[in-house]
Amino acid sequence: MAVYFDNAATSYPKPEAVYNAVEYFQRQVGVNPGRGTYQKSREADGIIFDTRSALASLFKISDCSRIVFTSNVTESINLALKGYLIKGSHVITTAMEHNAVWRPLKVLEQGGDITLSLLKCPSGMAFNPEELPELIKKNTALVVINHASNVTGTIMPIEKVGKICRAHNIPLLVDAAQTAGVYPVDVQVMHIDLLAFTGHKALLGPAGTGGLYICEGIDLMPLKEGGTGSESLLEMQPAHLPDRFEAGTLNAPGIAGLGAGVKYILEQGVEKIRQHEIDLTEYALLKLKQFPDIVIYGPQDAPSRTGVISFNFTNIAPEEVTYMFDEVYDIMARSGLHCAPQAHRAIETVELNGTVRISFGVFNTQAEIDFLISALEDLANA
Repeated sequence: MAVYFDNAATSYPKPEAVYNAVEYFQRQVGVNPGRGTYQKSREADGIIFDTRSALASLFKISDCSRIVFTSNVTESINLALKGYLIKGSHVITTAMEHNAVWRPLKVLEQGGDITLSLLKCPSGMAFNPEELPELIKKNTALVVINHASNVTGTIMPIEKVGKICRAHNIPLLVDAAQTAGVYPVDVQVMHIDLLAFTGHKALLGPAGTGGLYICEGIDLMPLKEGGTGSESLLEMQPAHLPDRFEAGTLNAPGIAGLGAGVKYILEQGVEKIRQHEIDLTEYALLKLKQFPDIVIYGPQDAPSRTGVISFNFTNIAPEEVTYMFDEVYDIMARSGLHCAPQAHRAIETVELNGTVRISFGVFNTQAEIDFLISALEDLANA
């Protein structure tokens, strides 16, 4: 049996409605949204609006025009950081960030534009939010935090951080790549000012889709300028959202598929999807803990993490494990540093070439975990 356990990278398979939505747009609509007044262009506009509205419903955003589409969460984060931060800014982030956050921050730091402070995450656990106020300075301009680690699955205390940021009048940027679609996200309750998300993971959409929520009062400079289909006489980008940040032709077929994925999530209910993830993670942790030669990183209880588990054999390299998974058992998992070396430094696995990572999705089953455990038993006894 073929088993896919790399949903933290890209969810697979997608709901059938996602495939159908992409095909319908390509075959039956196929034109550029926002660039014409004819019927098909208006239909394309409607599909884009419906996806924006569905995302607003999912994240409890009152004005869907404040969601701008991007090609992925990396573009969203770059837009937020480079569009908001000015020279002399101080930024607080964590020791568990993905390179999508870490690299643009380091570029800004090395260019002399910003200074950085880190919230510590000992052994890959969640940071203590009470340490946040100690790092705040007079020039602290932004707090940037991933909602959950793509290495250990550790869920960060976003709501507590949001309250602290609001009390100090500091905007909060959340990287929701690992939680959007599988964990309840409410930008109002969590006090999130900028929410970056990607479409191809737990939102169940196609690759090349993503977005950024920008709360009212946050002014960003665009990353790019160009045609928007609106106010064409202006020499500068239109000031209104979402056009200010959506220069050029949108990935309309992908956004159509993303809309179908989000609607599937809304129909199923995020709480139900999250419970399925917890059940699978709890079961997998229980089984993995029975191996004396396996080390599991991060929180040891399912509710404290997403459906992401990193582990290592004490005597088998992670790349050898995933090679055998693929070649012998047709299990698709990932080894290495997972584009998050800071997280691997926190759990002290850089010298081990990272970890073996399994990550569950909405369509995974307990039987597939049993198959994985059987494969691990074979490797342990080889």
